[in-house]
Amino acid sequence: MWKAYFAKGHIFGIDLYDKTCHEERRIKTYQGDQTDAVFLGKVAAEIGTLDIVIDDGSHINGHVTATFKTLFPLLSPNGIYVIEDVQTSYWDEVCGTRWGGSSDTAAPHTSMGFFKSLVDGLNYEEFTDDHYQPTYFDQNIVAIHFYHNLVFIYKGSNREGSNLLGKRFM
Repeated sequence: MWKAYFAKGHIFGIDLYDKTCHEERRIKTYQGDQTDAVFLGKVAAEIGTLDIVIDDGSHINGHVTATFKTLFPLLSPNGIYVIEDVQTSYWDEVCGTRWGGSSDTAAPHTSMGFFKSLVDGLNYEEFTDDHYQPTYFDQNIVAIHFYHNLVFIYKGSNREGSNLLGKRFM
């Protein structure tokens, strides 16, 4: 599917299992664990620029957030990070698989809870707490789009300045 969608792009995949049978001129696979930050760093260094990351991995909530925390900083300055199948945020255990989700929609340990926590950071320069220290994500996420079972996060410089200082409100 990605080969057809990204007809001129280079596609790199990561899986726990050997998927080299899918390799061809524009497609390369790596065997490894998506939660292994050292492994992901080595893969990213070999690939070079990461313009788009699509996480369609294990869907276990802890894996999703760990992978994001590792790969998002390695994404190109105007890259896009996509997370598929975030419905597992609402599942603790289904069909014998422990997804790590919760029926509590405010649970911060779920992938949706984590990504929702990043939304306020889009406006961190408007916070009135003089002691607030912006995070890497606050300063480098310019948009977050939520869809049914899908999240898009757009990277860019989020340092526009505040509307509070030196401006009048109407």
